[in-house]
Order: sequence, then structure tokens, then C-alpha cells
Amino acid sequence: MADAPASQTLSRGIRILEVLADARGPLSIDEIAAALGVHRSIAYRLLRTLEDHGLVSRDASGLVALGARMAALAAGVANDLQAEALPELTAVANELGMTCFLAVLDGEECITLVSVEPRHAVASVAQHPGARHSVTVGAPGKAILAQLTEPEWPSGAGAALRAEAAGVRTTGYATSHDEVIPTVQSVAVPLALRGQRPAAIAVLHVATDRTDAEIAARLERSATTIRDALGA
Repeated sequence: MADAPASQTLSRGIRILEVLADARGPLSIDEIAAALGVHRSIAYRLLRTLEDHGLVSRDASGLVALGARMAALAAGVANDLQAEALPELTAVANELGMTCFLAVLDGEECITLVSVEPRHAVASVAQHPGARHSVTVGAPGKAILAQLTEPEWPSGAGAALRAEAAGVRTTGYATSHDEVIPTVQSVAVPLALRGQRPAAIAVLHVATDRTDAEIAARLERSATTIRDALGA
């Protein structure tokens, strides 16, 4: 298997899904082509195939977003974890008035598995399932790094990041400011589950009267509930 040639077409199709998951809104075909570094016609053919399978959709103006079929596929990933986490994420989101989400380690990236926006907040920060970024940035990334052993750490991690991860082990939570999304702050707590990838529960906010420690304490209560429910 290691010697088998990679499929460039499949790789590009997957990359389109990743680009759309990372985007903060629908993208044009030209934007997708630029992200892939391919001609517009190639991007168009790939999108047509993905659209036929319901993995992407296009609106009346031709802008592309992830399709409903992606949600069905995602529902099968860590189904027990998502089922137990969702009520807790919902409770935290509505109590704190912040978007609350569950992130897991995927290679050297942090990927959002499930996210809930507050019901009655005047404004909230969206965090779409499937969104990913390097595990070396952001509060959930640091909360995940704090759970890893030395051989599991990503290459090139510096002393400052290692010090932050050590701080997470001491305080029980991680914070970030403007690291992933400009002007947005995040607080996350580690979620270590037996038999599961390292995970974290986090919230996003722009401004709040609550301290990071208060937010972290609320997240930790939910983390404990999820761990107990999964017997981990």
C-alpha cells in the first residue's frame, strides 16, 4: 500500500472539501481553483462530481459550500463521542453565550468535530464542523498538545509552545487570542478519553465579563460529564 501511486484527482477532491471546511463562507469556483493551484476548468469538473454526490452545493450565484451529505458522513465519525458531547456543548453555548465546540487531533492538525452556537446571543462566532488548523495554534490545539507524549509532538514545536502546554497541565486549561481568527479569543480544556484521539472542548468569544478561569471551570464540568458517560 505504501508503494501504491496516489490518486491526484481524489487528492484534489478531498482538498476542495478541506478548503470549504476552513472557509468562513461559500467560495467561488475561481477561489477554489486558486486554493488548489489548478485551472478553473479542472476545479469545475471536480466540483461537479462532488456536487453529484451531495458533498458540495452551489447557490443561485454559483458560490460553493459543503453539502448536506457531508453532515451525514460526519455523523458516523466518533458517533458515541458526538452524541454524548452535543448536549453538553449546547448547555455551555447557551449558558455562556459563546460558540462551543469539540475538537480532536487529526495528524498535526486540530479539527472541529461538532459545534454549537448560542441560541439567544446577539452575535456569535461561527465554528463549522470540519474546520481545521495546525495543532500548534489556538486554545484547543494547546489543550490537545498537553495530552501528548514527547514522540507524539509535531515537528518544529518550539520552547514557547512547550511551555504553554506545560502551563495547561498545571492550570487545566488553555487560552488563545487572535491566533486562529483575528479579534477572537478562545478557552479550551483537555478531553482525554480512553480509546479516542486526544480532544478538547473549547469556546470562542470576542468579549466577555467572565474570566478565563470561570469559563474553563464550566468547560471542565462538561468534560467530566462526557468522560463519565463514555466510561473513560
